[in-house]
Amino acid sequence: MRIAVAFSAAALLAASLWAASPAAAQGKTACERPERLRFSFIPQGSDEDQQTALDPLMDELRDQLKIPVEVVVPSSYGAVIESLIAGAVDVARLGPASYVTAHRGDPQVTPFASMEQQEPNFAAQGGASAVYYSLLITRQQGPYDSIASLRGKVLALADPDSTSGALIPRHIFARQNNLQLGKYFSRIGYSGNHEQSVLAVMNRNADAAFVASTNLSRMISDGKLKKRDVRVLWRSAPIPFDPFVYRGQLCADIRNKIRAVFLSGRSAQVKATLRSLHATRFVPVRDEDYRIIRDLP
Repeated sequence: MRIAVAFSAAALLAASLWAASPAAAQGKTACERPERLRFSFIPQGSDEDQQTALDPLMDELRDQLKIPVEVVVPSSYGAVIESLIAGAVDVARLGPASYVTAHRGDPQVTPFASMEQQEPNFAAQGGASAVYYSLLITRQQGPYDSIASLRGKVLALADPDSTSGALIPRHIFARQNNLQLGKYFSRIGYSGNHEQSVLAVMNRNADAAFVASTNLSRMISDGKLKKRDVRVLWRSAPIPFDPFVYRGQLCADIRNKIRAVFLSGRSAQVKATLRSLHATRFVPVRDEDYRIIRDLP
């Protein structure tokens, strides 16, 4: 059963205060026991596709927690971050950089699981991996065959809070190639998510884009484009994959049940979500795993 809601930040905050336990609403330091759990995710491609993939997982959380679970459809990476910090979202799938930002805003935002994904197209070894890469891509049939050939051209980035679609390009790529993106390219636009960045390149609305290897690989596996249509001009070092996080203010028994749903690996509903996400399993993660992102200049 799907329950999806889309709130403004103010409405989300008000709803979370209404749903929190009486002790929390009265300003006490007791842990929070919400009447309903709110789950959100950073935009990756189609929100509808993400919701469909997550539906079985949400059903399992409802079964185990014995409370309603709502999916909050995001408007941007920043909206998910702000909602977590405000207490308007309890559990979320973030990117590595958006997790670091959320944790900076509320140190009780805690990563507890990530995914080992099937990566048949761009993984270093092929097969399943718990890391991914930032790729600089252009059209295979286009005129651009080197980084130098892109000087003065149009670049698509995903979102200012995207790890592989903005942070890695602005810091790692720029440093390695001794350039500043804003000066090297004639125009830089934010598409909103990785899939839109790929489509911008394929539709000639951008000359190049930085995208996550996993998102690009999924588009190829889903038949939305062919691998031979894409030329990769640069690949980053491995990046730890997206963390699922919860608010540390939730009572320990709730957090333990949420973590167990992800990591037990026995539920048919969880396995269905993994298949839809092209993943093999959920794996445990901790804050230390994302230090590589936090330590970026």
